[in-house]
Amino acid sequence: MSMAVDGRRRGSLAIGAVRRDFAPWADPGAIPLIRFEQVTKRYGEVTAVDNLSLDIYEREFFCLLGPSGCGKTTLMRMLAGFEAASEGRIVLAGQDLSGVPPYRRPVNMMFQSYALFPHMSVERNIAFGLEQDRLPKAEIADRVVEMLRLVQLEPFARRRPSQLSGGQRQRVALARALAKRPKVLLLDEPLGALDKKLREETQFELMDLQVKLGMTFLVVTHDQEEAMTMADRIAVMDHGRIVQVATPGEIYEQPASRYVAEFIGDVNILEGKVIAAGEGRCTLAVADAPEPVSVAGVAEPLSPGREVALALRPEKLVLTQEEPPPHTPNVFAGTIWDIGYLGDWTIYLVRLASGKTLRVSRANVTRFVERPLSWDDKVFVHFAPEAGVVLTR
Repeated sequence: MSMAVDGRRRGSLAIGAVRRDFAPWADPGAIPLIRFEQVTKRYGEVTAVDNLSLDIYEREFFCLLGPSGCGKTTLMRMLAGFEAASEGRIVLAGQDLSGVPPYRRPVNMMFQSYALFPHMSVERNIAFGLEQDRLPKAEIADRVVEMLRLVQLEPFARRRPSQLSGGQRQRVALARALAKRPKVLLLDEPLGALDKKLREETQFELMDLQVKLGMTFLVVTHDQEEAMTMADRIAVMDHGRIVQVATPGEIYEQPASRYVAEFIGDVNILEGKVIAAGEGRCTLAVADAPEPVSVAGVAEPLSPGREVALALRPEKLVLTQEEPPPHTPNVFAGTIWDIGYLGDWTIYLVRLASGKTLRVSRANVTRFVERPLSWDDKVFVHFAPEAGVVLTR
């Protein structure tokens, strides 16, 4: 698939500038395109969405992320009009959507299954929604040509879905959803049916397409890498509630809770107790560390004696066979317990004297190493004070 590669090369500077400068959520005067106001959805005694409020802005690539059953698809279906909120309201472009049927809403939804009509050609699949809206035939033909060109499927216009690859079927479904020119495109696990390599390629294609069209995309996924790659902002959900909304970088580097830290990427969690704190720094007593642990960049005030958790990303830990110089902060001694070679990275599981295992990632930046680490090697792990994140919930 090469749909977006040339576009990325030609427009990479422009796209990069858009991504860097685009942050309407940071502007107190910005008006959201979509607003969920204290929305609750119940199915009998089960609460799928619980008193949820959320703002999404025009031209934003927004992602609802969470495990199965957390309420993310229900929230999207309420926006689409397939479900009605039990309480609260949903506003789109200033219009309260209460009572507005799905076909009257300026949104379109692309389903995980793609839901293509097997007996219709690619161009007929794309034209179907436009024909239902009774658009003039000439306008329908022009839009179909435009969509085929946009997703680079012109040579396949007369083929049926069974004659296409998985990635091509995905693009047909995308073209059909875009043909009606909705204000918001809703994508429910859009890449789940694709293999890993094709899924990664398509993520960048969707990003480029969204920037090119200047449209708002709302994506539901349980795939953390997918959300981190594509989204301007991510809402992490748990049991019908949003536990954090932030950019991918903020979610990863400054998780608001243990749940977010553990759900997004790999992380080591150490239990600790505050010894001293002040001016954005704190010292922790950690059961697995022989000496007190120093942490910088602490966001909230902490009092001595408070129990907290320390989150450490594996790639921020330094692994050596030589003992670090004196006065090196936050040093742990351990033994290589297991090794996972991933090509670009190697994962080491280091077992400490306490029995706790730390996960450490090392980039394979050279092709050969003089003395590779092996099982049962005695090693040291240390990290800078800025590398840890103190979690209070």
